[in-house]
Amino acid sequence: MANKPDRTKISLTDEASITLLRRVVRDLVRPYTGRLILAGLCMVLVAAATAASAWLMDPMVNKIFVEKDLSVLWLVAGAVVATFFVKSVAAYVQEVLVGYVGQRVVADTQARLYRHLINLDLGLFQDRHSGTLISHFTFDINAMRNAVANALVGLGRDTLSVIFLVAVMFYQDWLLACITFVVAPLSAYPIRQLGKRMRRVSAETQEEMGAMTSLLTQGFQGIRMIKSFGLEENETGRIQGLVERLFQLNYRGVRVKAAPQPIIDFLGGVAVAAVIAYGGARVIEGHTSPGAFFSFIAATLMAYQPLRALGKITTHIQEGLAAAQRVFALIDQAPQIKDAPGAGPLPRAAGAVKFDAVQFSYGAPAEADDETGEVGIAPDAALNNVSFEAPAGKVTALVGPSGAGKSTVLSMIPRFYDPAGGCVMVNGLDIRTVTLESVRKALAIVSQDVVLFDDTVINNIRFGRLDASDEEVRAAARAAAADDFITALPNGYETVIGEQGTRLSGGQRQRLAIARAILKDAPILLLDEATSALDTESERQIQDALKILMKGRTTIVIAHRLSTIQHADVIHVFDGGRVVESGSHDELIGKAGLYAHLHALQFGSGEPARRDRSV
Repeated sequence: MANKPDRTKISLTDEASITLLRRVVRDLVRPYTGRLILAGLCMVLVAAATAASAWLMDPMVNKIFVEKDLSVLWLVAGAVVATFFVKSVAAYVQEVLVGYVGQRVVADTQARLYRHLINLDLGLFQDRHSGTLISHFTFDINAMRNAVANALVGLGRDTLSVIFLVAVMFYQDWLLACITFVVAPLSAYPIRQLGKRMRRVSAETQEEMGAMTSLLTQGFQGIRMIKSFGLEENETGRIQGLVERLFQLNYRGVRVKAAPQPIIDFLGGVAVAAVIAYGGARVIEGHTSPGAFFSFIAATLMAYQPLRALGKITTHIQEGLAAAQRVFALIDQAPQIKDAPGAGPLPRAAGAVKFDAVQFSYGAPAEADDETGEVGIAPDAALNNVSFEAPAGKVTALVGPSGAGKSTVLSMIPRFYDPAGGCVMVNGLDIRTVTLESVRKALAIVSQDVVLFDDTVINNIRFGRLDASDEEVRAAARAAAADDFITALPNGYETVIGEQGTRLSGGQRQRLAIARAILKDAPILLLDEATSALDTESERQIQDALKILMKGRTTIVIAHRLSTIQHADVIHVFDGGRVVESGSHDELIGKAGLYAHLHALQFGSGEPARRDRSV
């Protein structure tokens, strides 16, 4: 479903828009001041050459056609050639320089936005469609580039051209020039209103583009599910609806963009008619020369094209402002999870991981009681006052029904989220007091949701440690029982595996993720259903590899298959966001609680009587 478009109405005269324009210039354009100054000089030459070609009509008509002075003919012809040569060269240089700045705006903003987004909290990416984020990199930033380029050219070359041509008009006949420009202010108000409307249309279009990109991404990634459930027509209908809405918005944009031109054309025609009527009468009455009159007409007609271009500038700038508003809104978001002032590194050792009265909710944070100051437990909290310890160098297993909070616990350790109450400690240190980089370097994570990139096998494994040699990568693959299937691929370790590893089976993808974790060689291992996608033989091989890997490391394992964690040093049983039981496998079986109940269900040994039915 498409997000609701941002219908914020801000015109260029509003203080917010002026502030936004200043920021675009300061952050994106100012670094290229040198090139822009040179482009400005070229714009001056283009404008002066344009005005000079209009002024040359005076001697051409008076000296050549009226006085028939042959000596002036070649001078005027040479002046025309020189004028157009200067104009052509200056226009080319100016176009190249402005184009460079426009493209740098795109590149700089894309790099800056990605660098900023990749450092924001994980919650942002869960709250927003990936397609919406991608649209900022494509549609929005290109709209900003167009606005910058058009504004530079329009406010530079076209404005200067109009100024120089108007100077020629006033030089030839100031009274006639005044009459001509009586009609100019009449076009200002409707063009301004059209610009405001264009901004609203542009904002809605950008939102719909983000929604469509998101829907396309979901469709392509879920193509197997779509085909298996016969949802082709349903998905086509959803896309068709978005396409139709985009068509209507784009068509509205076309109408709004097209409207200024007829206004300028009509008022320009009125101005030219007034010039012909009044100026022709002055020539007939002998108050001005034919050459001056034709020079005036030429300047008027030449000013027509840059005036038309200036009429479009408002719509381009409004589109760019709508895009800049969205991009800067993202850039201005500060991460909530960041290093505390004076944070030091976490010692790289297989220390204990401890949760002390941790509370966390994916919704609104819990609020403290005004009288007691204690933080209450939200009714939908993912973790409710969770306390447990994973001993240093030991294997700790987390079990329980789906939605009990086990994966949330694993997300708290690398600080994907921070607790609303209590604290998470590693090596005796609250992880909020040490640097994020050191915490995450101390961890190796293998999740049931394997993330692979459209790259080679060897590079996907090397993400575990970028400076690893090829032999170290292969050794990690052998330890993860992945070497055999990798060498059987068409190009072995150099095989490109496709987006999310689509050219591999689920088990193969999971083994690559395990190889990546082995290569990282971190002192703390977090395994979230690490063998869930493997067949029995592959799972046995991986379990053997993991047993070797776990030695001397603090390991926290989430597993639904209890057979894989029976030999864990300690097992914590979760239910409803709480730890309801803790102990070894034998101890928990003896308690006849939730663990024994889950074990009986999995192994078909009958359902033992649970002593605590409340959990």
